[in-house]
Amino acid sequence: MRRRALVCGVDEAGRGPLAGEVVAACVILDPRRPIDGLADSKQLSAAQREALAACIRADALAWAVASATVAEIDRLNILQASLLAMQRALDSLCMEATAVLVDGLYVPKNAPPGARAVVQGDVTVPAISAASILAKCTRDASMVTLHAQCPRYGFDRHKGYGTADHLQALREHGPSEHHRRSFAPVRDILAQGRLF
Repeated sequence: MRRRALVCGVDEAGRGPLAGEVVAACVILDPRRPIDGLADSKQLSAAQREALAACIRADALAWAVASATVAEIDRLNILQASLLAMQRALDSLCMEATAVLVDGLYVPKNAPPGARAVVQGDVTVPAISAASILAKCTRDASMVTLHAQCPRYGFDRHKGYGTADHLQALREHGPSEHHRRSFAPVRDILAQGRLF
């Protein structure tokens, strides 16, 4: 009997922000239980993402989420930290896929043999769209938690991205331990002697 083709989609969220971890997810969708509405997480509202994330967690054959810390981002660079988070998600997946497709240009160094990168995969490959949604929802929730610890930065609103409000808060208060010191706006403020 022929084995079903099981595609594992992999994506990350949080490469661009000035603060917080980078989060990756991988998802193996169940071909018998399709999920309507999957799309690149950036094209969906927060409410749509949350509703879809609940469906993914309930109906996917397997899924996993992992992250790389701010310290790892600063030590490795954001690309390598993103790939590390992806590898951690793949390593914690509870079943084996027949194909691993990763959004973007690169695959983690220790990904399964045959894993390949798919440019704009979060738009064209449903399993990658699902991974994009899980990663984004997980990271957004972590930034809301950080906001409770450091409310002066407004992490619950901008999720760590370099908005005008966030940059103003950085200038007023200096970086927190959750800020990425290797990113230029944070590095520049530190160079001016501003410490949290």
